[in-house]
Amino acid sequence: MRFFLASLALVASSSSPSATAFVVPSSSSSSSIAAAAKIATTSLDASKCGNYDYDVIIIGCGVGGHGAALHSRSQELSTAIFSGNDVGGTCVNRGCVPSKALLAASGRVREMRATEHLGEFGIKVEGEVTYDREGVARHAKQLANRVKGNLEGSLVALGVDIIEGRGILVGGGAGAGEVHEVKDATSGKVYTAKDIILAPGSIPFVPPGVTVDEKTVYTSDGALELQSVPQWVAIIGSGYIGLEFSDVYTALGSEVTFIEALPNIMPTFDREIAKQAERLLIRDRPIDYRTGVFASEVTPGIPGVKPVTIKMIDAKTKEHVETLEVDAAMVATGRVPNTANMGLESAGIETSRGFVAVDPQMRVMTKHGDEGVVIPNLYCIGDANGKMMLAHAASAQGISAIENICGRSHTVNHDAIPAACFTHPEIAMVGPTEEQAIERAAKEGWTLGKSQGSFRANSKALAELEGNGMAKVLYNKESGKVVAVHIIGIHAADLIQECANAVAAGTTVQELSMMVHTHPTLCEVLDEAFKGAVGMSAH
Repeated sequence: MRFFLASLALVASSSSPSATAFVVPSSSSSSSIAAAAKIATTSLDASKCGNYDYDVIIIGCGVGGHGAALHSRSQELSTAIFSGNDVGGTCVNRGCVPSKALLAASGRVREMRATEHLGEFGIKVEGEVTYDREGVARHAKQLANRVKGNLEGSLVALGVDIIEGRGILVGGGAGAGEVHEVKDATSGKVYTAKDIILAPGSIPFVPPGVTVDEKTVYTSDGALELQSVPQWVAIIGSGYIGLEFSDVYTALGSEVTFIEALPNIMPTFDREIAKQAERLLIRDRPIDYRTGVFASEVTPGIPGVKPVTIKMIDAKTKEHVETLEVDAAMVATGRVPNTANMGLESAGIETSRGFVAVDPQMRVMTKHGDEGVVIPNLYCIGDANGKMMLAHAASAQGISAIENICGRSHTVNHDAIPAACFTHPEIAMVGPTEEQAIERAAKEGWTLGKSQGSFRANSKALAELEGNGMAKVLYNKESGKVVAVHIIGIHAADLIQECANAVAAGTTVQELSMMVHTHPTLCEVLDEAFKGAVGMSAH
């Protein structure tokens, strides 16, 4: 929604002849927005494109492609985007947006069923708390459709041409020079552009031996449909996606078993945070886990008739260790680039596990490693380049690519991009884990500092009866600059932004310790950590 509002501001305030301002009707329905958006007209001087149909063509219409298209138009570049019949991409249709709707709904159920917790507030809930599974699923679907409509409306409003087919690169190749042609896989029509941005996104990774039917064995795509709430569900993988769905399922009454190939549960998280998360998100819930094992064979079942069978082998010895029979299995083993069959090979691009190599300016390289060379006028953003598989990172990369297209050299500081896991309580982070920061400090020759703040000492958290959690600040002792922050606790995903801004701006803990935080608010957890870093007390 924020992209759409930003787009309206661009249209309304533009003094350029490339757009006509319009008024959006009071209805917020996507059909009304799209209808209003079509009032805007594009009047770019065709000669600006030279011998090309467009200044910029973007292949992929997820959050990354959308962000690139908006910035492209703000720079008065004629722009087309290949949607592949998937406006909004994974984030809007099968990821960030609908999953948050499920987490919000299931979180309400968890809160209302927590009678002891409510009792501490002096609140009593009479009778059994129930939910309508179809209603919860409908909420997620309707939200995705609404955001998708807003996103599409913003593109039309700014004069971006949306081409419904999937874009395929044409021409180029080793020694063949630049790539300027994109073919519509549906119509076969070829379009040309001075610059091309690849933003195809990613798809769920399904390991060998796992059979997916999207009914009893499903990826996150199928899980978001919430076709059922299984009594016992195995989740293969304990990263962001697996953790969030364990939150949804246990809130709605399921038992969960995690199957993790690596030695530790939640292997990608900071270890100290992961230990607290295990206590808050796993031990106190109907969840158990197996670590160091592969789900080597997963066979779908028949709901109510035949269970899903999961054969597990030791991750090191590859010997069979256990067979589980569960009601359903969710495959949350990560994602892979959606780069197959889009003409990369014909353009002389060698991928690694599907990932496209790029330089710091998001320009496509012919291959990974020192032997790769830049392909002029071709960029790749988002999940497909593998730098940081987050929707907002893709958008930042898209904006950066347009900056470089316009001749203003720009690189994205990925250490300053925050991430969050929207469990209850939430986990959020920016920068490296403590383990990674220790290695970085040793390699670069500086001393790592560490300071913590606790939600147990925070008045606002205590008022909410949510005193569990912590905020950990890692910083360079010599320079005072913040290196990373990791938070687990109520509204951690909102609190992390202050920290991301500090990393991006190079703000020191000395400066942060003197900044005033509103009382009583949750952000005082950070104030405590900042002050602790310089020997001050917050209480």
